[in-house]
Amino acid sequence: MSDESLIEADRQYLIHPVADYRAHEAQGATVLTSGNGAWLHDANGNALLDGFAGLWCVNTGYGQPSIVKAATEQLNRLPYATGYFGFASAPAILLAQKLVELTPPSLQHVYFTLGGSDAVDAAVRFITHYFNAIGKPEKKHFIALERGYHGSSSTGAGLTALPAFHRNFDLPLPTQHHIPSPYPYRSATPDDPQAIIAASVAALEAKVGELGAAHVAAFFCEPVQGSGGVIVPPKGWLRAMREACKRLDILFVADEVITGFGRTGPMFACEAEDVAPDLMTLAKGLTAGYAPMGAVLMSDAIYQAIADAAKGAPVGHGQTYSAHPVSAAIGLACLKLYDEGGLLANAQAHAKTFADGLDALLDHPLVGDSRHRGLLGALELVADKTTRQRFDPSLKLHERIGAAAYRNGVIFRAFGDNILGFAPALCFSAEEFAELFARVRATLDDVLDAADVRAALRG
Repeated sequence: MSDESLIEADRQYLIHPVADYRAHEAQGATVLTSGNGAWLHDANGNALLDGFAGLWCVNTGYGQPSIVKAATEQLNRLPYATGYFGFASAPAILLAQKLVELTPPSLQHVYFTLGGSDAVDAAVRFITHYFNAIGKPEKKHFIALERGYHGSSSTGAGLTALPAFHRNFDLPLPTQHHIPSPYPYRSATPDDPQAIIAASVAALEAKVGELGAAHVAAFFCEPVQGSGGVIVPPKGWLRAMREACKRLDILFVADEVITGFGRTGPMFACEAEDVAPDLMTLAKGLTAGYAPMGAVLMSDAIYQAIADAAKGAPVGHGQTYSAHPVSAAIGLACLKLYDEGGLLANAQAHAKTFADGLDALLDHPLVGDSRHRGLLGALELVADKTTRQRFDPSLKLHERIGAAAYRNGVIFRAFGDNILGFAPALCFSAEEFAELFARVRATLDDVLDAADVRAALRG
């Protein structure tokens, strides 16, 4: 099929995630054809430096031979094994064991999902089951952060606090609540990390007080907020929120779908502050995007309560492809690359290069803020650096940035509120980081050349 035919078939048949359907029909798809390391190639013959690891997920980079080999061998040996009826496969068992060894010691049991959204959904179901099992059925309310992202399932999209995921979906649910994000750049006290932490703790305490501690089940949070604009809280924030949950007698759920597997420095972001969550959700870097897979890890206390309450009857939660052997084999290969393959060490070695590259762009007329942790970061574009005033949405700056980035052969995420998100693969070299930031600067320069953009600048 010709490239033109593929694009037309895409218009007619393929629904894209989180897209403006009419705008996509008008523009047409960019058909990707191959990838190697940090680079992608499209059907137009363009080489694109991927500064976003696909969708925060291709942490290993594209075309890793050991992952392809592991998948191929497993496909030949056993392409599918159900987890129902007491069956299991060696890759799934070994991957579960490895995850328990690598994650905080509070987590002892693993349920495999197909991705991050259904990992969050499964976590909510397990939490609900748990509180019913221990005789606290009134604990049905959940709290998350404004600008948080916890997937787009019917339940998780309500915990997500982004307008597109609520609009016309009748969300959030009455049992879902949000407190302000720990957003230093938009804080009244941007240079006082302790004040930001204290404000978050106070907001959680106030919300639990409003709802009644007897009615609140859990607090969900990302250690660094991803789709909300890569909001990097002050160091110490995660631990303070975990401790607050203990005092308030609510479960603490760390959503490490984005931050896990070396993205923020350590294997998991919780490690950096010695945080032991009650549950953790994982996906993305678990299989580096080579196959769908997510996971929920839970404490032994939660598992035992559910198991005891359900004794003599099945726990009614499952999926056909849970613990899929091919995905699990890929997961094991990814973990080996992070450790023995040196990818985790490479990412840690280049974290300063990444941070310095983002910070160097603060001198650009469009850039108001640079923030980062490990290889996760963002630039926030503003019309006025002094007041932090945003650009008028009518400029559709993010669309212009996306188009200019493509012309400059670089991929990153241009959010609707003109925050640029970056999540380069852990295999990036020093030369590729230099190329990434050169292309980002060229992209910003191209956008700044527009007369209406220059006219919108103040300060």
